[in-house]
Amino acid sequence: MLYMICATDTPNSLEKRLEARPAHLARLNALKDEGRLIIAGPFPAIDSPDPGPSGFTGSLVVAEFNSLEDAKTWADADPYIDAGVYESVVVKPYKKVLP
Repeated sequence: MLYMICATDTPNSLEKRLEARPAHLARLNALKDEGRLIIAGPFPAIDSPDPGPSGFTGSLVVAEFNSLEDAKTWADADPYIDAGVYESVVVKPYKKVLP
């Protein structure tokens, strides 16, 4: 089943985000290589695809997991959590309708 992982960043966490990004992306690429990743990316803090020093306000991941518990366990192990980037994370079942 698909699950939505929506994280909110702590204020002024851009530097921490950039430092932890390679490890964060490695985990996402592993999901992609397994054919389980639907979409992933950050929320720019301003109306721009490259927010520069304004940074980001959080991230969204939609991926396939065996259960809600598995999705939560995966989300809890995100390097952004250990780095202090994420203030909060919500994990919910997701049903893709379109496209």
